[in-house]
Amino acid sequence: MVVVTGRDFRANTAKYVNVAYRGEDVVVKSRVGSFRIVPITEDDIVVNKRDLASELRGALIEAKESIEGKRRLNTLDHLINELRDSND
Repeated sequence: MVVVTGRDFRANTAKYVNVAYRGEDVVVKSRVGSFRIVPITEDDIVVNKRDLASELRGALIEAKESIEGKRRLNTLDHLINELRDSND
């Protein structure tokens, strides 16, 4: 584990990002707290608040339309296959 100050991290960001990329824990200590730097993997999902809100609105509309008989919801198997296809 590498522990660095916020100032050192800012001055040597590329160095510490590469350390984290190689799998070593990097902890940045600052006045407001300590933070661990870790790489994002293929399994991680990064979404901003606006995109998440849009996705949730869409899901609510689908559910409402399904209840009203206007739409047929996908099965779990169909959704899993769709996710697999999108990762290829």
